[in-house]
Amino acid sequence: MRQILITGGAGFIGSCLCEKLIEDKNNFVVIVDNLTTGSISKLPTKHKGRWKFIKCNVNNYRDISKVFLFYNFDYIFHYAAVVGVQRTQENQKKVLKDLHGIEHILDLSKNSKIKKIFFSSSSEVYGESVEFPQNENVTPLNSRIPYAIVKNACEAYLKSYNKEYGIKYTIFRFFNTYGSKQNKDFVIPRFLNLALTNSPITIYGNGSQTRTFCFIDDNIDATYSIFSDSCKNDNYPNDIINIGGDNEIKIIDLAKTIIKLTNSKSELIHLPPLKDGDMQRRLPDITKMKKILKRELISLENGIEKILKDTSYIMG
Repeated sequence: MRQILITGGAGFIGSCLCEKLIEDKNNFVVIVDNLTTGSISKLPTKHKGRWKFIKCNVNNYRDISKVFLFYNFDYIFHYAAVVGVQRTQENQKKVLKDLHGIEHILDLSKNSKIKKIFFSSSSEVYGESVEFPQNENVTPLNSRIPYAIVKNACEAYLKSYNKEYGIKYTIFRFFNTYGSKQNKDFVIPRFLNLALTNSPITIYGNGSQTRTFCFIDDNIDATYSIFSDSCKNDNYPNDIINIGGDNEIKIIDLAKTIIKLTNSKSELIHLPPLKDGDMQRRLPDITKMKKILKRELISLENGIEKILKDTSYIMG
């Protein structure tokens, strides 16, 4: 049986990944999370013999080393991090501590039987790009805010430990993934929450900044396919892969789309632009992801409709 560690596994993407992994009876998943932004309510409800939750701060060496002493992991998904634009801007020292987490994971892995580490990086490492679409190996990294700098440094940790100790890795650069379990302080669930209550929807600046959005099923199907490939052929050794959508939309148009889909009476209110962390444009090159996924991506409208139809919809 494969033993798999997911750090940050009580968070949005980590918990959805766990649900996918435990569908396979050959996988046993250990979920660790300090529950700062994660939630017990997001943990799986099925296959209880195939997973275990441990409250643990990966940035604390004593905490995470005890987990490694008890289990003999084959694969690691390191998803634990401080997330959210405002949260990371308001807790910059806490964000920097996430460097301890990657170092602990790598130090504990270098003399173990770990076959590969999968790391959740971010579109933020590209900074304010001048080249679009943002290609993994061509677009210059222009990290500015602490969160982006930490993600960039974590990528460097993985590359360095690979060269020195042979630890294999795959880096996922996530671009705005959304879905039912996402915390309500992220843009789509925040807009949905306001629209469903006919409350004013607030937008930073004039709303002309653009993003692409990736429904959670596309994220999980792509990353799980890469994991499955790694267990067999490993066609993506020590690679970086953008995980996102490729349909660009202005934030103001996103708000209007949500108002339309929810038949809301919400009005749009503009707030002053954020000083940092609100990049003007995001558009990933997802050529690799499409090749892996082997199907069309779920459209923004269909993704939002799936959330609205989900009776287990978690609003935070």
